[in-house]
Amino acid sequence: MLLSFIIYASILLTIVYCSYKKHTSEYDFVVGGRSLNFWVTAISAHASDMSSWLFLAYPAIIFTKGVQEAWIGLGLLIGMFLNWHFIAPKLRTMTEKLNSLTLSSFLEARFKDRTGFIRVLTAIICLVFFTFYISSGLQGAGYVFEIAFNLPYHWGVSIGFSVAILYTVFGGFITVAWTDFFQGLFLVAMVILVPLVVFFQIGGASAISAGALSNGISLKPLPSDGFSTWVAILMFILAWGPGYFGQPHILTKFMGIKNPDDMYKSKYFGMSWQLIALTGAVFVGIVALGFFPNGIDDPQFIFIRMTKICFHPFIAGFVLCGILAATISTVESQILVQASLLSEDFYKRFIRKSASSHELLWASRFFVVFVGGISFIVAFFKVSTIYQLVMYSWAGLGAAFGPIIILSLYSKSVNRHGAVASIIVGGISAAVWKNVNKLFDFQIPELIPAFLLSLGSAWIFSYLARNKLGTQAK
Repeated sequence: MLLSFIIYASILLTIVYCSYKKHTSEYDFVVGGRSLNFWVTAISAHASDMSSWLFLAYPAIIFTKGVQEAWIGLGLLIGMFLNWHFIAPKLRTMTEKLNSLTLSSFLEARFKDRTGFIRVLTAIICLVFFTFYISSGLQGAGYVFEIAFNLPYHWGVSIGFSVAILYTVFGGFITVAWTDFFQGLFLVAMVILVPLVVFFQIGGASAISAGALSNGISLKPLPSDGFSTWVAILMFILAWGPGYFGQPHILTKFMGIKNPDDMYKSKYFGMSWQLIALTGAVFVGIVALGFFPNGIDDPQFIFIRMTKICFHPFIAGFVLCGILAATISTVESQILVQASLLSEDFYKRFIRKSASSHELLWASRFFVVFVGGISFIVAFFKVSTIYQLVMYSWAGLGAAFGPIIILSLYSKSVNRHGAVASIIVGGISAAVWKNVNKLFDFQIPELIPAFLLSLGSAWIFSYLARNKLGTQAK
């Protein structure tokens, strides 16, 4: 098993070595000189999205709550398709036109903010939510090493952190994109292989039905035909789908494609990958019902446990590398985005305005370590489950940036005041909504109200600012 991990790590190190010399400036480090082809753009965008959530959290939800939870996947598919179709082409074109390397610099240029407040605000929001998002990935790495090699969890987190930092510091955008491409193909193969093997080993559908019955889990996509069921399905879809519009680690991949006209190829290539990956993850949760008819202490580990039992250690090592692939690809992308924001929006603007491109490159590398270190601390103390961390961070980023990204590309009536209000209201609403939810019998996922409040704030404050400025001019 150790040998398979060494082989896998060697492949990634080779990618890092081959692409390291291509990063000679911050422009190369942050967006790869906008040089990616369509298939790398497609797979890297989707691989940076899935994380260990695909192998650990999503199958665990299916295993513990039933097949109706698979509607979450439909929400993700719809959200990502709309992201490719309506956001990706325009964002790629406009960021190049405005000479923007980061999401915050794009918003600053788009809304003509000369105060620098939007840049600072964006960086702060990202730092808060990415800290928890990155920590969820590091937790996944900790679990893999803990169960695969019987290493202490904290050792596993430390190894995962070290690997992700090494790749990102010495790689940058191109390396992250190409490692995401390789890992994306690898992880989708693993998430299909394991449930197929397990399905035949347990004796097929009859074992799954018996396991589901003994655990009290429904295998029906629609447990009932009542109104409440359809409302619940709608909540599953809206709790995840709209979040795609505001995920910086995905949006930056759109900015790096070489030819904007190839975006439609990336869309269909990437969507095919996502459909296969999500279907495989659902299947993992379903076959686990037959494999663990008496349940399991921590459902997050069903994929890892099945892999260790059903495969030869050498093969199992490669399979478990699929989880590391999902983890590292997301962690790399998120750390790179946050480090780029800090170097562009803090260091360049407030510390060293005259910094050379080479100096900013090393500033970005410093912030890679800084951002990763904060997330490492959160993961080290295991503050929450992977599913909860991902959902919290997804909602925060999606609500803070999703509405204003859409409006920045499609509306001319929204101004700087509306943009600031939208980011603040969306981020805070997502962060505190759990406390508001306690007041109701029916739980509403935080992304839904936060997204709507963010969208409404952009329109209202833009309108108020226009009227006030118009009155003052008169």
